[in-house]
Amino acid sequence: METYNLGKYDIIVIGAGHAGCEAALAAARMGCKTMVLSINLEAVANMFCNPAIGGTGKGHLVREIDALGGQMGLCIDKTFIQSRMLNTAKGPAVHSLRAQADKVRYHDEMKHVLELQDNLLLRQGEAVDIDLDEEGNVRGVILATGAYFECKAVVIATGTFLGGKIFIGSSVTQSGPNGLAPSNKLAENLRAKGFKLRRFKTGTPARALRASLDFSKMIPQHGDEHITPFSFMNDELVKEQEDCYLTYTNAETHDLLRANFSRSALFGGQIEGIGPRYCPSIEDKVNRFADKERHQCFVEPEGLSTEEMYLQGMSSSMPEDVQVGFYKTMPGLENLEIVRSAYAIEYDCINPLDIKLNLEHRDFPNIFCAGQFNGSSGYEEAAAQGLMAGINAALKVQGKDPFVLDRSQAYIGVLIDDLVTKGTNEPYRIMTSRAEYRLVLRQDNADTRLTELGRSIGLVSDERYARFTASKKAVEDEMERLKATTLVPSQTAPLLESLNSTLPENRMSLAELLKRPEVTYENLAIIDPDRPQLTSHEKAKVEVEIKYAGYIDKQLAQIERFKKLETKSLPEGLDYLNMEGLRIEARQKLDKMRPINIGQASRISGVSPADINVLLVHLEKMKRNG
Repeated sequence: METYNLGKYDIIVIGAGHAGCEAALAAARMGCKTMVLSINLEAVANMFCNPAIGGTGKGHLVREIDALGGQMGLCIDKTFIQSRMLNTAKGPAVHSLRAQADKVRYHDEMKHVLELQDNLLLRQGEAVDIDLDEEGNVRGVILATGAYFECKAVVIATGTFLGGKIFIGSSVTQSGPNGLAPSNKLAENLRAKGFKLRRFKTGTPARALRASLDFSKMIPQHGDEHITPFSFMNDELVKEQEDCYLTYTNAETHDLLRANFSRSALFGGQIEGIGPRYCPSIEDKVNRFADKERHQCFVEPEGLSTEEMYLQGMSSSMPEDVQVGFYKTMPGLENLEIVRSAYAIEYDCINPLDIKLNLEHRDFPNIFCAGQFNGSSGYEEAAAQGLMAGINAALKVQGKDPFVLDRSQAYIGVLIDDLVTKGTNEPYRIMTSRAEYRLVLRQDNADTRLTELGRSIGLVSDERYARFTASKKAVEDEMERLKATTLVPSQTAPLLESLNSTLPENRMSLAELLKRPEVTYENLAIIDPDRPQLTSHEKAKVEVEIKYAGYIDKQLAQIERFKKLETKSLPEGLDYLNMEGLRIEARQKLDKMRPINIGQASRISGVSPADINVLLVHLEKMKRNG
């Protein structure tokens, strides 16, 4: 193919989904001349599956992206149509914000942000190859048209487009999501270069016409009265919200699905890719959980400018006649009209064990990888990786050290460490249970944990940093005031009697009162008229930090012990294959993974505590020998 040079960039991002958008914005904001490519500009930040941001664990990621200077939180705050805080009946460590999005407005908003960003060009074009020199260094990216763009680094964020194949029953189509063109030539060329690709699978449910649904037979799901924003740049939001609805499958649904298992692409053998454990298709649920009498189906609006309703929890690869049949067995869906059929999509991705903690490929310097290309699932997981890939691509181009978050600093650190160190055999999804230090890694304190770090790498703006420092001081001052302000028993009576709580015998500080389970920061106002004005973010921080101080201190002590292993660096050139005392499996795994410290080495599958002791002894010998 004839090629022609159309320009030179520091970094080119391939793919403009949620990972590509964050990667491109981060690199550009850090001063690198950046281009982000999309096969179709309608795919920019498109929500091809669930039109929502956040959820359990995922909400933490969005807050962390925002705290570092990313865009997702700001974008969803502008475009949500319903907002709910999940898990409020549990402790603050697992509180997770989730917002239903207007998917068209979200796409428009993010696309416009990219278009306005200095140092960044958003361009429609299909990348078909990455040009490498004889030593394997990146030289440029080639488009299907023959256009050649020079660059120093590439971020691959291809989502489900790479080798995309859509299944609806026996119908199989080479396609990206939602009927858009797949990226087949790039997949071929990556394989030819030595990229070890594998196949994963995901799917999406049907979309139904709103007028064909009977919401009176469903359970309404309202948004929160007090709306909590995702972005630390916003205070409490006020907006009229849309309702979502809940209905259920039943025995008739399950019988119809079982009778047609043989017609499912999932069970018929056409799909070779591995699907997500935590978001299976409805036929997979019915097959795997045969004892369950019903499964949830959330009916959610796709936006304010469309009559399409999303049937969450009902993804399927069944033929269209079966889809119409089983959907109509559910209460409220008896007369449903499908406007987009459910489908499964299979795509190429890498084994994340092939990338480093900075998301650079081990075998291809200056090629960074993000999102579903790394074997993860979800918009939030993709955006988090995109942000970190963009940051590290910029730092590499600028000749600076990598930026890596560890498991004690952020859910982003947990996500990347899990992928890179443990690997995954199915599309990876973040969950609060994956984080060992989740009481410290709460969504309310993401700015306290990460904004200083974002500032240090040049990603946090002056406006954001000024807001952060003012907020941090307000929280610290309020905590000190609560500890220093004491009341006699008669002064506490109006509050405690209203809560049927026992009166103290002696003076008690406001902080001590707040430690009581039944007392909240908000209801302290009854006996605390001189309190300062705080934002909802700040109130949440104050309450949690005081109420759970003892538990937080214990977790901080655990983190200190964790840090000791993380700070024991392993020299890059260690000869693991000939290290005496290591088991054969450990030698092979350590040689392949090249962990950067003892902590990471201890989390590699196949490396035992005994192997770690061998490494510690070896490091001590090296230290003694100078």
